[in-house]
Amino acid sequence: MTQLAIRTRTTPAGPVVELTGELDFDSSSQVRELLPELALQDGSQLVVDLTGVTFCDSSGITALLAARNHALAARAGISLVAVPDHISRIFQMVGLDQVFTTHPTAQAAEAAWTPPTTHP
Repeated sequence: MTQLAIRTRTTPAGPVVELTGELDFDSSSQVRELLPELALQDGSQLVVDLTGVTFCDSSGITALLAARNHALAARAGISLVAVPDHISRIFQMVGLDQVFTTHPTAQAAEAAWTPPTTHP
């Protein structure tokens, strides 16, 4: 079985999911199973940090799309950070670079997030 470590933390913008290891057929279910546990609010942002991802196959990409769909269903945004070159090339080939917002770091993603405005 492929090893994937998942660490989560919460920022004012929303949850950050840090992935380390191989995101593939054997491990992608871990990401999908985590999604319902994430506290996403209308206007918040889910950040998926790919800094430590060493390999990603089509199942891993499907898990990232599931995370996107989960965020959109909650009326939240999603940003991928520190996308490794090998994943970035795949995204460009299949057009996912037009679907996901990316940032170099989780801090940059949080800085780019705009909190929802509240109406009195």
